[in-house]
Amino acid sequence: MISILNPSMSRMHRAFSGLVMTTGFLAASVLVAPAHAEVPYFEDAVASGSLPAMNDRLPEHPHVIDFAGEGKEIGKYGGEFVTIMGRSKDIRMAVVYGYARLIGYDQDLNLRPDILEALDVNEEGNVFTLHIRKGHKWSDGEPFTAEDFRYYWEDIVNNDELFPVGPPRFLFVGNEPATFEILDEYTVRYSWSQPNPFFLTELAATRPPFIYRPAHYLKQFHENYRDADELQAMVEERGLRSWAVLHTDIDRPYKLSNIHRPSLEPWLITTEEPSDRFVFVRNPYYHRVDPEGNQLPYIDRMIFNISNAKLVPAKVGAGEVDLQSRILSLKDYTFLKQSEANQNYDVRLWDVGAGAYAALYPNLTCSDPVWREVLRDVRFRRALSLAINRTEINRVMFFGLAQPTNNTVLPKSPLFKPEYRESYTDFDVKAANQLLDAMGLDERNGEGIRLLPDGRQMEIIVETSGENPEHDDMLELVGDSWRQVGIKLFVKGLQREVMRNRAYTGETIMSIFNGIDNGLATPNTAPDEFVPVLQDSLQWPKWGQYYQTDSEAGEAPDMPAAKELMEQYRKWQTSNEAGQKQAWQAILDINSENMFSIGLIGNVPQPVVIDKDMRNVPKKGIHSWEPGAFFGIYRPDTFWWDR
Repeated sequence: MISILNPSMSRMHRAFSGLVMTTGFLAASVLVAPAHAEVPYFEDAVASGSLPAMNDRLPEHPHVIDFAGEGKEIGKYGGEFVTIMGRSKDIRMAVVYGYARLIGYDQDLNLRPDILEALDVNEEGNVFTLHIRKGHKWSDGEPFTAEDFRYYWEDIVNNDELFPVGPPRFLFVGNEPATFEILDEYTVRYSWSQPNPFFLTELAATRPPFIYRPAHYLKQFHENYRDADELQAMVEERGLRSWAVLHTDIDRPYKLSNIHRPSLEPWLITTEEPSDRFVFVRNPYYHRVDPEGNQLPYIDRMIFNISNAKLVPAKVGAGEVDLQSRILSLKDYTFLKQSEANQNYDVRLWDVGAGAYAALYPNLTCSDPVWREVLRDVRFRRALSLAINRTEINRVMFFGLAQPTNNTVLPKSPLFKPEYRESYTDFDVKAANQLLDAMGLDERNGEGIRLLPDGRQMEIIVETSGENPEHDDMLELVGDSWRQVGIKLFVKGLQREVMRNRAYTGETIMSIFNGIDNGLATPNTAPDEFVPVLQDSLQWPKWGQYYQTDSEAGEAPDMPAAKELMEQYRKWQTSNEAGQKQAWQAILDINSENMFSIGLIGNVPQPVVIDKDMRNVPKKGIHSWEPGAFFGIYRPDTFWWDR
C-alpha cells in the first residue's frame, strides 16, 4: 500500500494535531492498492449483480486505519458480537460505539479526519473548510455530497417549522449564525467573523450533531420537495399533526427508530421497535479499510439484547455476551472474576474519564437566604470536604482500588495539577471544626449539632437521583463523619427530573451526582462544566439558566469568584491555543480554591468483559463518554474473531 496526502492539502503549513487551531488539517492516509478480495458476507449479492464490487463501493480515498499506531493486527471477516442493553432506547449506543464522525478522536485524544477526507482551519479559527471523500456513499448506495450538508443547513435547521428556534448554538458565535457555502460538490465551508472554538469538538462529540442528512431520502417527506396533497396523505396515514412532525419522525440519526433511513455507520439497524433483540448488519458502503485494503467492519453483525438491568451481571457471568461494560460496575467485579474460570471471557479493569465517580453539589443559588449565605462561604465548603473520610469510602466500597479526589480533571489531562485533585481532601476533623467555628457557627444544641445563624439545627438534606445505590451508601459514610463536626446529613431520594427541577427552582440545598464528564479536558475543550453557563450544573443552576436564556431567566452570577470564571470563559472563547490554556488554568485554579463542588471518590475502575477470542480490543483502555464514546475511539469495526 502507498499512502499519499490529498494533493489539495499540499499548501498547508502544518497538520491539525490534537485540539490545536492551526492553518490546516492533514488528510488521513489514503489507499492506493489493487482490488482486494470481496467481503464474504457480500459475495452472493455481488455475484448476482445486486451489489457493486467492494472497490466500487468504497470512496476513491477510503479512511485507512493506522493499525501500527493503534496496536492492532489484520483481522478476519465474519461472525457477530452480542452485548446487552437495559432499555430498547439504548439502541442509540450503536451510534456511540460505531463512532463514525466527520472528525473524531484517536486513542491519544487527537482530532483526525474520519468521514471527511480533510478539514482546513484558518489561523484565526473562524473559517472551516470541509473536504468530503469523493465516491463516498450512503448505505443505500447514493452519493454523499455537499448537497447533504446544504439540505441540513437550509431545509432543516433554518426551516421555521422543523427548527423554530433556529440552528444549534454551536453554529453561532454570539448572535451571529454561520455563513454556509458550497465550494463544489465535495467541499463546503462554515465561517464566522469571530473564532468558533466549539465547532470541531462538537463534530467529534459522542452524540454528534449530524450537520449532514441523506437529502435524497428525506426530501420525499419535506414540503419544499413533495407534492402537498401527497405529503398530507402521508401525514394523515400516520396520524400525525404536520409534515414537520413526519419529517422529524423519519429523520432520527441518533435514536435509530427508522430502519429505512440511510446511514454512514459501520452497522445498520434492521430491527424495528418494540423488540428485546436488535440486529445490526454491516454497511456495504462503509468508508474505512484496514492497512491491506480490507473493508471494515470485520464482524458482520452486532446484536443488542435487551434485559432488566438487575439481571445483566448474572447474564454476563453466564457467558451470554461477547463484549460488555454497560450496566456493570465495580461491585460486580468479584462475581465476574469468579465466573471467569468457567466461561470463555476476560474481565479487564479500564480507567474512567469522569472527574469523579461521585460529587456533592452545594446549591449556591438556593432560595433559602440563610443556607445561601452559609453555602457561599468558602470556609464552609472546605470544612465539609475536610470532614469526609474518603479513605474509608474507598476501602469499604471500592476495595481500595479507587482514588480520593476532588471533582476535577484527571492526571492524563494536559491541564492537570496535583493540587486540583488533592486540595482539602485529607480527613481532618480538627481543621474542619476550626473553619466552622471561625464562621461563627460555634453554637450547638444538646446533641452537639451546630446551629445556623437563625437558630435552626444544621441539617443538610442531600438529594439524590435514586439511580445509583452506591451514592446512598457513600452518603451514609459521609453522614457518620460529618456528625463529628456537628452536622446532620439526611438523604432524600428522587427521580432525576424531579431532583433537577428542585435544584433549578432553588429548593435543593445540596445534591449528589456523578462528577464532571470530561476529566480528560484539553485547552481546546470547552470548559462549560467548570463555569456557570449550564443550568444542569447543580452547584449554580440559576446562574447557568441566566446564561443559557440570555438573561431572561435565572440569576446573574453575583459572587466575585463566579464573575471571574465568566471573564476567563470569555477569554477562552476569543483566544488562540496559548490563551485558551491560560484561561483554562485560571478556571481550574478558581475551582480548586473555591470547592464549588466536592468530589468524594474517583478513578473507580470500570469492569469490561471481553470474549477471549475477540481480537483488537485493548487490554487497558479509558471508559469515557466524552471524549471517547466508551469503545468508540478503539474502533469496534476493527474487532475480529480468532476462531
